[in-house]
Amino acid sequence: GCNGPAIIMAEIPPARKGEDKPCKFSLPMVKWVIKRGGLPMKRISKENYYLDIAQTVLERATCLRRVYGAIIVTNDEIISTGYNGAPRGRANCVDMGYCSREVLQVPRGERYELCRSIHAEANAIISAARRDMVGGTLYLVGRDAQTGELLGDATSCSMCRRMVINAGLERVVIRRTETEFDIISVSDWIAEDDAVSL
Repeated sequence: GCNGPAIIMAEIPPARKGEDKPCKFSLPMVKWVIKRGGLPMKRISKENYYLDIAQTVLERATCLRRVYGAIIVTNDEIISTGYNGAPRGRANCVDMGYCSREVLQVPRGERYELCRSIHAEANAIISAARRDMVGGTLYLVGRDAQTGELLGDATSCSMCRRMVINAGLERVVIRRTETEFDIISVSDWIAEDDAVSL
């Protein structure tokens, strides 16, 4: 006695060389496979799933040099998102048509106090309660604003690292390519104290 509707199963012969057993799929899955013209696509990793979301978030960024998107995830739940842009109510660089740091020829990674933007990590952190972030993961993706290319050298600045540490986050996952990423343990950032030796 089955109380629910029966799931009709179908066998599909092995499609790959070396596979000796047929695959079993439900009838709706078989119809979907036939419609798509092949076997079901392989699921992406959780890391790339969240990095893809962070990559979508960066499409809201307003920097003329580099655009970043960040999301914070705790227990498989997205807690907050952030992208780099000017504080609420202030003009963004894309609206003004110039970057203050570029006009002053400030090298990348220096003199952040001259930047109009709040970084993606900072925006994600200030949009969440600390109790929701503790033990969580921050996912970060960056693109060159001019070329649109992924930034293989993306990382958090020293100010954002301090915020990540104090937020209680455990890991930071940074996209390097469409499928490759680095996982950084925040405890490493704590150990690598960036204080200037006197």
